[in-house]
Amino acid sequence: MESQNIRIAVQKSGRLSEESLKLFKACGIKFESGGSKLKTVSSNFPIEFLFLRDDDIPGYVEDGVADLGVIGENVLMEHIRQVDVVKELGFSKCRLSLAIPRNEEYSGIEYFQGKNIATSYPNLTNAFLTKQGIKVTTHEISGSVEIAPSIGLAEAICDIVSTGGTLLSNGLKEVATVFQSQAVLISNQQLSSEKQAILAKLLFRIDSVQRGQNAKYVVLNAKESDLEKIKSLLPGMKAPSVMPLAETGWVSIHSVISENDFWDIIEALREAGAQGILVLPIEKMIL
Repeated sequence: MESQNIRIAVQKSGRLSEESLKLFKACGIKFESGGSKLKTVSSNFPIEFLFLRDDDIPGYVEDGVADLGVIGENVLMEHIRQVDVVKELGFSKCRLSLAIPRNEEYSGIEYFQGKNIATSYPNLTNAFLTKQGIKVTTHEISGSVEIAPSIGLAEAICDIVSTGGTLLSNGLKEVATVFQSQAVLISNQQLSSEKQAILAKLLFRIDSVQRGQNAKYVVLNAKESDLEKIKSLLPGMKAPSVMPLAETGWVSIHSVISENDFWDIIEALREAGAQGILVLPIEKMIL
């Protein structure tokens, strides 16, 4: 009989692994991880974790060995597997970029015409440059891509960039972005109805955690005479909550503000007369 646990493949080590496990724990899913474990089962949710190499995850999900997987979009698009992307996870953001020696003058994408490019992502690199009408020769290498120009293997590289520090330390500069990436949750295309139901419950939890991460709970005091002006600045989920204070003519206002708009709104609230502003993190937000 098929197990009713849903199996999810996660990178066995590294930043993507840490962020993935942090998310699942924030979703209230209890499990043991770490050490040399290759598999673990949750004690309070019907999910089984498989710890694999990131390059292997898309294939395992396509073949049904795993039902779900957490993977960087860059790896998924490079390997071109028949899987569904069911959720953007918002962490492990990076970009695949073209870089050249720092002392080279860059005049535009035409710089790469006829050049040799070292990369771990030949499919994405070739697709991007072909679309621009640029013909290159790609040399696929699995690691230490940044050293390729200094040893004469290639005139340029195409590699993952987060901060640019590694490029700088290797005498390179980033000149063009090929692909923007983040972690995504992928699914096998033939999930049973039982596993689709478990996936729906998992997505509900992830959505609640993500909404909480992207919002702040704000409490402030204001004069009743400033109430309408302040309410107009507060989006909230529906409308801000307003409660009278012990001091006549004053109210306490409670609302939720998006992380992206937070500082602009806080400044506007102060100018509108808000006082004693208290800002709290939100663990989960369920609509």
